[in-house]
Amino acid sequence: MKTKYDQVVAFYDSGVGGLPYLEVAKRLLPAERYVYLADRDGFPYGTKSREQVVDLALSAVDALIRTHRPKAVAVACNTASAAALQELRRAFPETPIIGTVPAVKPAAASSRLRRIGVIATARAAEDPYVLDLIARWAPDCFVARRGDQGLVDFVENHLFSATPGERLEAVRPSVQFMLDAGVDAIVLACTHFLYLASEFAQVAGPGVRIVDSRDGVVAQLRRVLLAGPGINRSRPEGPDLMYLTGPEPFGPKYESFAASFGLEPAGS
Repeated sequence: MKTKYDQVVAFYDSGVGGLPYLEVAKRLLPAERYVYLADRDGFPYGTKSREQVVDLALSAVDALIRTHRPKAVAVACNTASAAALQELRRAFPETPIIGTVPAVKPAAASSRLRRIGVIATARAAEDPYVLDLIARWAPDCFVARRGDQGLVDFVENHLFSATPGERLEAVRPSVQFMLDAGVDAIVLACTHFLYLASEFAQVAGPGVRIVDSRDGVVAQLRRVLLAGPGINRSRPEGPDLMYLTGPEPFGPKYESFAASFGLEPAGS
């Protein structure tokens, strides 16, 4: 029987975007065992209504809890966090659930020009949750917002096959939009975009800081584990697993993502 000290920590995203967050967790909390769920069947979230995203998030987290009884769930998806975090916490009150918050606060704090940019999915760029973050943490800043749904698809479906030049060209429209707006900090407010953080930095140039929330989210995960179910002193047996929703087999693309992050494909 599982105890609270050998349960897994679960990560969930609409696709592969949450894997860089899992990577940080594995480095900072190495004694935990992890499972990752990519909602391939629901992807993409950024084109869906708030109600659709809430339903998808509830279904995904319910599956994780029924299958693994995780000690905590990290919703490593900005769109799902903005739309569904409160509903998830109400639906699963006994499971700590950590959301992903766009790094507006550190971006505003670091901006000398008081001009920052937020690049997100089409849905999250207009979400009241993100607008509230801007009003709370960047009230004295001009904030340029851009939804780049095409870039989400590029990462999910073409990342490993793209050439270095294609990766640079993929980020260029959003970066140019922000440069034209005169920002000196850009928030990567979709977890998928973290795969292209170096390309964002290269195209933006040395005068623009690229900001994401990986460290902050994992720090909050650590605080939640310390306050509740505890942090493992030694790693329990068993591999870290990656699941997909939908009936299709894993396939080479998702097997490559799983291997890159030390996960064993566990099926759909």
